[in-house]
Amino acid sequence: MFLDVVDLRSFYAQPLGVVTRRLLGRAIRSRLPDVRGLSVLGIGYATPYLGVFREEAERCIALMPAAQGVVRWPSSAPTLAALADEGALPLPTASIDRVVAVHLLEMTPDAAASLREVWRVLAPGGRLLAVVPSRRGVWARLDTTPFGNGRPFSRGQVVRLLREALFTPVGWDEALYFPPVSSRWLLRTAVAWERLGGGLSLPFAGVHIVEATKQLYRPAPVKRPSLVPSLEPVFGQGIPAS
Repeated sequence: MFLDVVDLRSFYAQPLGVVTRRLLGRAIRSRLPDVRGLSVLGIGYATPYLGVFREEAERCIALMPAAQGVVRWPSSAPTLAALADEGALPLPTASIDRVVAVHLLEMTPDAAASLREVWRVLAPGGRLLAVVPSRRGVWARLDTTPFGNGRPFSRGQVVRLLREALFTPVGWDEALYFPPVSSRWLLRTAVAWERLGGGLSLPFAGVHIVEATKQLYRPAPVKRPSLVPSLEPVFGQGIPAS
């Protein structure tokens, strides 16, 4: 179930949300270091992380699910955000080079259908960068942040979901090692938490950040050989005359 867009905007306006945006945005940017000449789509509630791409990309837009609601983005320029059904995106096939999905897969009632639509709008060679809450992290256990709402994922679940939608995972990061507590002291040490957690590959990160590429061809099913042995013909004996 999607959070209301007002609640999402309120979270990112708080000190905890500001730190989250800075640390998670740094991890997203490291996965997409150069988008010059590319089209970038943010889906879910990705606008806190799209600003760094807006001046660099050829085109940068945001689509927000109808069940969530939409806010104006950017606030001081012509709007680049629109309301859409995440299972039927209003974009031509193969029209987008990079997709950044945040607060989407854990919220939507049909993550597989959303990924199929992302696959459709991605150009050949296009890439998806998805941010999903980790089942092992503290962030998924507290509903005081958006990452504590919806369905968290294990690494294996994310991989299976992507592969079923014809995506191939090609890169993996984790972020948000510090607890989701609005303590000034803790927020000041958040960068140290990230360095320690990432350097030691600690298991309690708050989110998975997975980069996947569009798979162009559906794998052909492997035909298993028949297990029924072939039978040799047996000729019966003639019936003796009476």
